[in-house]
Amino acid sequence: MEYSNKQPELEVKTKKLIEVDGLKFKDLNGDGKLDPYEDWRLSPKERAENLVSLMNIDEKIGMMLINSRKMGLSQEDKKKTSHDGVLDEAIVEKGESIFATSKVYGTTHTIENRKLRHFILRDNFSPAEMAEWINKMNEVAEGARLGIPVLIASNSRNENAEPIFGMNDAGGIFSTWPGTLGLAAAAQGEIKDGGDASLISEFAKIARAEWDATGIRKGYMYMADTVTDPRWQRTYGTFGEDPEFISDAIGRLIDGFQGKALGKDSIAMTTKHFPGGGARENGFDPHYEEGKWNLYPTPGSLEKYHLPPFRAAVEHGTSSIMPYYSIPSIKKSVVQEFEGKDIPFEEVGFTFNHYFINHILREKLGFKGYINSDSGIINNMSWGVESLSEAERFAKAVNAGTDIVADTNDIENLKLAISKGWISENRINEANERLLTEMFTLGLFDDRTYNSPESATTVVSNKANWDAAYEGHKKSVTILKNQNETLPLTAEKLNGKKVYVEVLHKEEERATAYTEKARKECLELGQFTLTDNYEEADVAIMFLHPKSGSYFNATPGLLELDICQDKVVSALDGSLYQETTITGINRLKEVADNVRSRSGKVVVSVNVTLPWLLGNVEPLADALIAGYDTFYNAQFEVIAGNSKPVGVLPMTLPASEQVIAVYQNGESVSRNDVPGYDKDKYMPEGLSYAYKDSDGNVYTLGHGLRY
Repeated sequence: MEYSNKQPELEVKTKKLIEVDGLKFKDLNGDGKLDPYEDWRLSPKERAENLVSLMNIDEKIGMMLINSRKMGLSQEDKKKTSHDGVLDEAIVEKGESIFATSKVYGTTHTIENRKLRHFILRDNFSPAEMAEWINKMNEVAEGARLGIPVLIASNSRNENAEPIFGMNDAGGIFSTWPGTLGLAAAAQGEIKDGGDASLISEFAKIARAEWDATGIRKGYMYMADTVTDPRWQRTYGTFGEDPEFISDAIGRLIDGFQGKALGKDSIAMTTKHFPGGGARENGFDPHYEEGKWNLYPTPGSLEKYHLPPFRAAVEHGTSSIMPYYSIPSIKKSVVQEFEGKDIPFEEVGFTFNHYFINHILREKLGFKGYINSDSGIINNMSWGVESLSEAERFAKAVNAGTDIVADTNDIENLKLAISKGWISENRINEANERLLTEMFTLGLFDDRTYNSPESATTVVSNKANWDAAYEGHKKSVTILKNQNETLPLTAEKLNGKKVYVEVLHKEEERATAYTEKARKECLELGQFTLTDNYEEADVAIMFLHPKSGSYFNATPGLLELDICQDKVVSALDGSLYQETTITGINRLKEVADNVRSRSGKVVVSVNVTLPWLLGNVEPLADALIAGYDTFYNAQFEVIAGNSKPVGVLPMTLPASEQVIAVYQNGESVSRNDVPGYDKDKYMPEGLSYAYKDSDGNVYTLGHGLRY
């Protein structure tokens, strides 16, 4: 079958071009003749099959690993770089960083000798610098035996969030939108007002062009997980708790980044974390041992709430899917069904789980792409297979259907598993064909190997894209409470009145810096008369940024959702310890009481990255706002009435600690596997899950006031 007859513009750095039938081709293996894998007229699948037949075992093994890779610009010792400081050539010993689960070699050695071709970029430099880095890596790769290019993946880069290593690796370089919960709040608000989720489609289209220009062609995104356990720390990276909306959003994201079909202008997507990470055991995360279980105590919950977004991802042709680290618990679940059949739970992490990958994902849902494990499944988060050797873990994962293993360059243990006969040659070839088919489809072997740094700068600096992102921020703003029409603070209402602005955060340094930023942006709006003394203010606008827990370590007790300081809480072992989610929370009461005592108004904005308990905050506010890593200036525009409020809650906020309490046997009062909007079906009599404020507003999914 002929795939295309149009001559692509081919560029080579170290190999030569050859001419056949009056057309030009890259002679990637330097043998002077046209091999099928070099022939851009053939289909990606045909080319992949041919290339696999030419590869040796070391090249196949290297293809099946993806590792984090630093840019030379982040290397302080320039003697440890090459290609004019662009490539990092440092050696990192095993254990020196969280991602050095085995010894990390320099870039050139890793490409040439360890044969890796997939890399994760976590650094955050300019678009031109990223493009140049990818070009230099491809130049090294082109010079190798078969000239197989590299493919660079990244976590999402277009949302405004505080950096978390391994999650929010990068932000602020590409057009910067609110967090994913903010995108959900905005899109669901537009749906509520009679529109649709086209904001998500616009976001994806704009982000795709920016990624494509730099040469980052693979996205480890987005999270299709349905939030059902309120204490799950990764909630902030999801699209909330409504499986129907998440399914629509995931479909739009895949269509926007990949196009209707994967092609030369696509960003290949990795939808995660199959079969849904939301069904946590009381919020603990599987990045640490305490959180290694997924629980399904409710009949039908897996099929009803957690799997629909993955069905949508498959229907829209997601290029790959990432299974979660966690293990489905038999003891703490009831029997779950899929399409009328019981699901047998094998108590191993989903990346090692043959039934989930092959029967549910491939056979039932019809997934055709490849399986990309989450980072660290061989060395760190190998839940359910801890007793196996590292080579046996590779065998278990690959035989279960995992095609590429993330954040490792441990070629030795994968090779050992193959040499022992634990993985068949057919399975290794199948994985390689899937991985290479994507690379051929993306045009990486042909005219999309190299990118223009100048073009990257132009595309990413496009003002229209940044303006669209800012509109997304404004639309994400969610008005939860608006007592006596406190908002909007129009010029008439504020006539001669003074406004006080302050930001509270868990970290005092950030609170100081953010307060300065918020006041500056408020002044730039030119509509408020600011004072830095709340005792003379008629209006106080207080922004709260609560933080709870640590991503890679369990808290001694349950994750704290209360907005509090030095709160004495009980650890799981019965001992007592203190928790703080905001430093200086008493400051809020001090400011609110003072301003209100003089008949002033208090506006409080809470950054909703988790479903916080608002009992300490809401009574102090005349108007209460939810933001989702939403810019201050966008919030001021809605507060001032320049923009109408659009956002709604993408998830239900719990009423109190009582409704999320955990009994001594470890069972939660509210179901871990059921979204907030449906939790009341299973609550003890007399308990209602959602928060109700002093005005009678109920903070359930879809709540958002208008004016």
